[in-house]
Amino acid sequence: MTREMKFMLEAIQLGKEGMENNEGGPFGCVIVKDDTIIGRGWNKVISSNDPTAHAEVSAIRDACKNLQSFQLEGCEVYSSCEPCPMCLGAIYWARPSKIYYGNTRQDAANIGFDDSLIYHEITLPLHERKIAIECVGRNEAITMFEEWSAKNKKTLY
Repeated sequence: MTREMKFMLEAIQLGKEGMENNEGGPFGCVIVKDDTIIGRGWNKVISSNDPTAHAEVSAIRDACKNLQSFQLEGCEVYSSCEPCPMCLGAIYWARPSKIYYGNTRQDAANIGFDDSLIYHEITLPLHERKIAIECVGRNEAITMFEEWSAKNKKTLY
């Protein structure tokens, strides 16, 4: 068995356990650094009443806590399914070196986890999206960004 398959099977097992415990959908994820699992997560949307409690987000939080870092440089993500748009965004923010996935987004759609609306909405101009988006208070809000730009001691990420 390859090392990649070993870690993928761990992600799948976490997803199965979470599913069987009725914590959320059938999704699991592990994050690996130097051939060691440093983060584990499974879907906890139902048990936590948190729509952001996806396997990848949970695993990223666990790995970052264990590394005491907000970055996952040099890490690999093993997800039992191709990450949804939210999780993909979170993964990119964390900056691992590689993503491995088991099931495809079409496999997920086939069992009721269809993210095609989100993928489509992202491509649309703001005024054409299904959920209304309106800019309010920009003149006031921009001062915070100006203060950030002028701040001497800051950590960029």
